[in-house]
Amino acid sequence: MPDERVVGIGVRLGTEGVIPVSDLPPASAGRGTAVDENRLDELIIEAQTALPFELPPLANRCAAALGLDAALIYLVDLQQRLLIPLDEVSEPLRVDRSTAGWAYRTLAPRVAEADGGVVVWLPLVDGAERLGVLAVRTASLDGVRMRRSRMLAYLFAMLITSKRAYSDWLAGLARTATMRLPTEMLRAFLPPHSVGSSRCVSTAVLEPAYDVAGDAYDHSVVKDVLHTMILDSMGHDLVSGLTTSVAMAAARNARRSGGELTDVVGSVDQALAQWLPDHFCTGVLCRLDAVTGVLQWVNCGHPPPLLIRAERVLNGVLDSPPQPPIGLAGQLAPAARQVHETTLEPGDCVLLYTDGVVEARDEDGAEFGLDRFTDFIIRSSAAGQLPAEVLRLLIHAILDYQRNQLRDDATILLFEWRPQYR
Repeated sequence: MPDERVVGIGVRLGTEGVIPVSDLPPASAGRGTAVDENRLDELIIEAQTALPFELPPLANRCAAALGLDAALIYLVDLQQRLLIPLDEVSEPLRVDRSTAGWAYRTLAPRVAEADGGVVVWLPLVDGAERLGVLAVRTASLDGVRMRRSRMLAYLFAMLITSKRAYSDWLAGLARTATMRLPTEMLRAFLPPHSVGSSRCVSTAVLEPAYDVAGDAYDHSVVKDVLHTMILDSMGHDLVSGLTTSVAMAAARNARRSGGELTDVVGSVDQALAQWLPDHFCTGVLCRLDAVTGVLQWVNCGHPPPLLIRAERVLNGVLDSPPQPPIGLAGQLAPAARQVHETTLEPGDCVLLYTDGVVEARDEDGAEFGLDRFTDFIIRSSAAGQLPAEVLRLLIHAILDYQRNQLRDDATILLFEWRPQYR
């Protein structure tokens, strides 16, 4: 697979051709920078009703209207290993070994020389969610063309986000293997990998991508409150996926009705007891006030959350007395669920995970383990990796550790409180 070839816009790149973005010439006011605003207005109106498969030619027309030569959209695959071109002609690019992948990993533009011009690689991002990259070809690059390239990336990130909600074509392009039915059902309920605001961010990964059934995660922002949840259902079949799906639906129903954390947990307990009385799941549900840093959580028979502060794990800070799994509270403990509370410090990270993460074994039977798990996160974060990139690298390391054959679902959710970025 050629990692540095973009057929659709005729560019062949190498790392020696990378141009620092800071070295761009200043904005130009020459004739080449003029924009036909009427044409651009027509294209934006056209974009509202464009079908997803019409986005590639639309991107080229928008690029031309902005005085650029061409544009090509790449979406990341389900496991975040490949960047898949929407034109269905160009070659996929590897996230870990391409200039395009560098832009995706760092959320920063990358400029590279091409035959007769340059290509600007820009991340496609919806809030905190990484979607892919946009390759923009132009004969020359200055401040104006860079700004217009960014505008084009913002526009198509919004278009992709709005259209992929109803497009099986976009969903299919992001797959490199056949997905099992239980996984198809469960993934229909999953939120984006990453959500966030200027005060907090939450990001999650889940494997095996095409064969998961019992694990799930959820995160949502309600005004200045971040809700997060991780679930691990008994079994590994369609009913397991149904159990976690019902749990997520019940949690969202309570949140959207204005419920507090106790209401959310109670809603999930009641839903499973009523509709799936023979099934249960373990889980942790959290509520973070992004203004004050107050964290509330309920642990329902699950591995305890971990608090990372100043590049070290604070052991036991988020431990709590055991409580029954979700769906069994009435049978095993008639009393109300106990909600725990602490106050985070700016920059604190909270880590939720399922047991399939630390129990992954290599060919000699040695577990991946909690120490290796947390050390990986601390080292990657200290190296300046973004939270979403930390988890992408980590889940791939876990897969490699077990030779790409997980014995159990592995799910990780990490959220960070960062009011200093406000």
